[in-house]
Amino acid sequence: MTHPETETKDYSRKWQAMAAVGTGVFLATLDGSIINVSLPTLVRDLNTDFAVVQWVVLAYLLTITSTMAGIGRLADMVGKKTIYMAGFIIFTLGSALCGFSPTVHWLIGFRVLQAVGAAMTMALGAAIVTEAFPPAERGKAMGVIGGVVSLGIVMGPALGGVILGLLSWHWIFFVNLPVGLMGIFMVKRNIPDFKPVGSSRFDIPGSLALFLSILSLLLGLTLGQRIGFFQPLTYLLLGLWLVLLALFIFIEGRTAQPMIDLKLFRNPVFSVNLATGFISFVGLGGSVILLPFYLENILGFPSMQVGLLMGIIPVMLGLTSPLAGVLSDRAGSRRITMTGLFLMLLGFLAASTLDQETTVWGYALRIFLVGAGIGTFVSPNNSAIMGMAPRHQLGIVSSMMAQSRTLGQTVGVAVIGAVWAGRTVFYAGTGAGATLAPVEAQIAGLHDAFYTAAALALMALLLSIRAHIRETRQPGE
Repeated sequence: MTHPETETKDYSRKWQAMAAVGTGVFLATLDGSIINVSLPTLVRDLNTDFAVVQWVVLAYLLTITSTMAGIGRLADMVGKKTIYMAGFIIFTLGSALCGFSPTVHWLIGFRVLQAVGAAMTMALGAAIVTEAFPPAERGKAMGVIGGVVSLGIVMGPALGGVILGLLSWHWIFFVNLPVGLMGIFMVKRNIPDFKPVGSSRFDIPGSLALFLSILSLLLGLTLGQRIGFFQPLTYLLLGLWLVLLALFIFIEGRTAQPMIDLKLFRNPVFSVNLATGFISFVGLGGSVILLPFYLENILGFPSMQVGLLMGIIPVMLGLTSPLAGVLSDRAGSRRITMTGLFLMLLGFLAASTLDQETTVWGYALRIFLVGAGIGTFVSPNNSAIMGMAPRHQLGIVSSMMAQSRTLGQTVGVAVIGAVWAGRTVFYAGTGAGATLAPVEAQIAGLHDAFYTAAALALMALLLSIRAHIRETRQPGE
């Protein structure tokens, strides 16, 4: 896929642009992980309960995931720098308002505003980096972004704990302000302002149908975890998701300027890599959410040790992602992504042998394979997806890639979490909740959950192998 380019490429400020994008990526990932530590404090200080305070996290995630695609399309129309800078400003303003929130309901509302800004930066980071770096260094650039993501994930809980120990919960949000202001300056100064050529129209019906479809899916999965997946409201929301998704596809096929050009999916590299990215994050998101329960409830580790052990995956991601990106620039992305998926498969299978006798080193040796696998997979996969994007659709493709990641994690938490809970109750043979089941039943359920994650990794690997065979036989395709 190609698109005529009207600008003379200037890559002299590529690392300055990377610094600006990295700041936005770091803030978004840091804020997503730092807030979890503060939930018990928020329950106490805002005089609320856990069911309500969870929406401080959920409102943020739901807003980000459901708005990314529309933001990507808008950026392709008016310019990525404009939207990206607006995202920084909105995120910084939202952070300040969150810090000043007098009640939990005000906090939830301001988290939605903050999430709109975060979605603008998360959706467009890969697109801006793709324009700022030459194609031969795209994998390396994506690998650096992966390293920044892991840094934000690792630092979030630790920084949150320090802030809560020394200051009040308000500073969980105020800490974003100096970084956000610095980021706004960096974006204005260093990100190239490529303006789209010609005029285009925003597909309001398609955008609305996709937004409501994704929101219905997310709400259905979220409520399904709490009230049960076989309840009428859950059925209604998931059914609405399918109806609205079909409506979106119908609209896009009959719109002169669709929000998402469905012809993109005719390219096998684009469609396979987007699908394998989604599948891998379903497995990763669902399995990782179970690890704290295993470490704390089964092995009896204290919270601080649990936090350190949970850092293995993001640390391995940060170490392997830049290396995998550089290798993909030299050897092509497909072999590297297959290697990453194979490592993930081995990691999930190794994790399926965890039990109440597992040592710290036994746990670490199993789980590091998962982190190394996702790190080896993600940057070459993202580089290949962005390499298939026409210049005038970089924004929407970048947002779809980010959306597939966040949506995959959300689906994984719901599906694999349900597998663990259901199988644990089955093995226990009682009506008690999964966390109250005997240790043997919880471990048996954990094994089945990791088998499910392994099956997903195998599915993604087989798709990738099939694509590799096709690309080898038809190198010009």
